Amino acid sequence: MSLATPASAAPRIASLVPSITELLIALGLGPYLVARTGFCIHPAAALREVPKVGGTKDVNLDKLRRLAPSHVIVNVDENRLETVEALREFVPHIVVTHPQGPEDNAALLAQMLALFGGKPGVAEAVARLRAELQQALARCAAQTWPAQRVLYLIWREPWMTVARDTYIARMLAQVGWQSWPEAWGGESGAARYPVLQGDEPWLARIDRVLLSSEPYRFDVNHLSEAQALCPQARVQLVDGELLSWYGPRAAAGLDYLRELASA
Repeated sequence: MSLATPASAAPRIASLVPSITELLIALGLGPYLVARTGFCIHPAAALREVPKVGGTKDVNLDKLRRLAPSHVIVNVDENRLETVEALREFVPHIVVTHPQGPEDNAALLAQMLALFGGKPGVAEAVARLRAELQQALARCAAQTWPAQRVLYLIWREPWMTVARDTYIARMLAQVGWQSWPEAWGGESGAARYPVLQGDEPWLARIDRVLLSSEPYRFDVNHLSEAQALCPQARVQLVDGELLSWYGPRAAAGLDYLRELASA
C-alpha cells in the first residue's frame, strides 16, 4: 500500500532505507520521521533524536509497532520480504522502493511527491533534485567514454561484487565502465552480489578495481591484496555512498564518477 497523504494529515514516517532517510530530510520531511535504522546516519544532526529500530535486515518490529508509523518505507534490496510481510499487520501504508539505476531516481522522487507533496516545501525540493539529476546525467552523456572492464568489490573473505543489473553497475555504465563478472542477478536475492573464487580467468583482463567504502570498509591496507587479484588493473578506493545511495546523492555520485573516469 502506498496511498497519498492528504495535506491536512501529519504522516508518521519510518524509513528502513538509509539513502531514503537522507532523501526525506532533503525534502523537508524530517519533522514527520518517527523511526530509522541504525544505518540511517546522514545527516547526523537531523537524525540525532529519531529513534532507531534495529538494522535494515533485523528490524525490531515490536519497537516499530510502538512508534505507530502511518508509513514505512522499504526497499527490495535492503530489507527482507518477511519483514515487509510482518509490517503489513500493523502499518497502514507500506512504501516499496526499488531504484535499479540512476535514471530511476526520477521515479523515486515522483513517488515521494505523490505521497507527501502536500507538505510545505516538498514539491520545490523534488523539482530541485530532479533538475540536478537530469543535469548530472546529461553531463555524463555529453562525453565519449573509453570502455573499461571494472571489478567493483563490496566485501572480502569472500570477495563479493555486483551483478550488471544492480544500481551500482548501472551507475558505472554511465562513464563506460562495464562491471564484471558478466552476471545478472534478477530482481532480488543473493545472485545480485556474486561471490568470487579469486581464480576466474577474466580477472587478468580487468582494467580497474574499485574498493568500496561500504558495506565492507576497504582501506589502503587492502590495495595490494586487490592488486594481486587483478595484476593488470588500476586499483583504487572509492566512496561507496556516492556510488550506491540514491536520492540526494545521485547527482553528486554521477559527477564523482566523471571525475574518477577523467583522472
